[in-house]
Amino acid sequence: MGEEDKNLFDRPQRATNEVKAENVTNVEAERQRRYADLFEELDLNRDGKVDISELRIGLAARGLHQGEAEEIVLVSDINRDGLLDFQEFSEYLQAHEKRLWLMFHKLDRNNDGKIDVGEIQHLLQKLGVEVTKEQASRILQSMDRDGTMTIDWKEWRDYFLFNPFHNMEDIVHYWKHSHMFDIGEHLTVPDEFSEKERRSGLVWRQLVAGAMAGAVSRTGTAPLDRLKVFLQVHGSVSHGKNLWSGLRGMIQEGGVFALWRGNGINVLKIAPESAIKFMAYEQIKWLIRGSKEGGSLRVQERFLAGSLAGATAQTIIYPMEVLKTRLTLRTTGQYSGVADCARQILRREGLRAFYRGYLPNTIGIIPYAGIDLAVYETLKNTWLQKYSRDSAGPGVLVLLGCGTVSSTCGQLASYPLALVRTRMQAQASTEGKPKLTMVGQFKYIISNEGVSGLYRGITPNFLKVIPAVSISYVVYEHMKKFLGVGYQG
Repeated sequence: MGEEDKNLFDRPQRATNEVKAENVTNVEAERQRRYADLFEELDLNRDGKVDISELRIGLAARGLHQGEAEEIVLVSDINRDGLLDFQEFSEYLQAHEKRLWLMFHKLDRNNDGKIDVGEIQHLLQKLGVEVTKEQASRILQSMDRDGTMTIDWKEWRDYFLFNPFHNMEDIVHYWKHSHMFDIGEHLTVPDEFSEKERRSGLVWRQLVAGAMAGAVSRTGTAPLDRLKVFLQVHGSVSHGKNLWSGLRGMIQEGGVFALWRGNGINVLKIAPESAIKFMAYEQIKWLIRGSKEGGSLRVQERFLAGSLAGATAQTIIYPMEVLKTRLTLRTTGQYSGVADCARQILRREGLRAFYRGYLPNTIGIIPYAGIDLAVYETLKNTWLQKYSRDSAGPGVLVLLGCGTVSSTCGQLASYPLALVRTRMQAQASTEGKPKLTMVGQFKYIISNEGVSGLYRGITPNFLKVIPAVSISYVVYEHMKKFLGVGYQG
């Protein structure tokens, strides 16, 4: 065969190689353009560098956790100047895209270039997280920008581009704690933990983080809580009192620190209540699941298990609730402390006094928990359906907003029961008032104060919702970081 014939056979191969090289060049050019556009978007002051505050703003705008900014800078800041230039930025994104590409193809079991609900469900189950098809669909829906109910490579890449995950376990952990359970926001439905997370001690670290968040949050809003209890119990004699005059009267009676009366035991009961609720939830969940070992509980079943666990915890720690009410309402010098208060109640009123108001308290769990969960799920799912195509996920502010609105709706429904409970707990400390049953309290309040009397003290109660949720969230996130409850695999 002559040289000319050889060249004839080589031409198609050369042409193919040239096309491949051209395609690679085009892909690389497109990638660099994309990185340049992203960099320009983040570089708010146009100085050719992206600092951590600019990165935080950029992540927040995409509905992502701002805490990821530190890890991105830590990994990609090669010269350690605390700033990212374009080269450092693009090198980080390119390395991260490669990891995401490998994870995408690992998840795409049928190699059709798309991820469907079944593949997400399979991955979660493989890594020990049992989910229903509905839950897997919600995860997929949050990433699905074109409404096809499948995820292609571009949707996958864009969704996780600024999430510094390193393996599939990190992504599963993120899905589990961000989309399905929203830790720290819902006490109605306790969080689900895999066997691996239980063995690693994650459960108790998370409970400690939640307890610390609750302690700081309750301490920060204690003056409003004390005013609420005061108005609930002394409603008929406090018609002229507004927020400021009520707070001023407390300060005049016992000084500034009087605003925090009852807060000590309110904080003290968080730890046992959380631990009992978690352990009861695990046992009740096992009973509901029965023979379906390893099966996932539906939302309704988780709600039932959560409500029963809450009732169990309340039954055990209820005497502390009575002590909290009495200590909150005490006048200067009435009790020397928690033990003295318990002794006086036991001596004067007997053991039954520690369970006064238990019935309205237990009944109140169901409407509060049910409405709270229903409103929260409805708001979050509505947001996902309307806006998930334009953002990576619900984001912090959306979840806090959903939690605040749902909690407010739950409180509106259960507040009359909470007020009656508090009055029954305080009965011995309110001289001249009749000692009434739950039904008797309702009749007495309506006949003497009208229907509005059932909502006495609700204003300070609502005023504390937003600061309580916000403080709790901030402390919870910092405690998670301190205790190592993050997205590490």
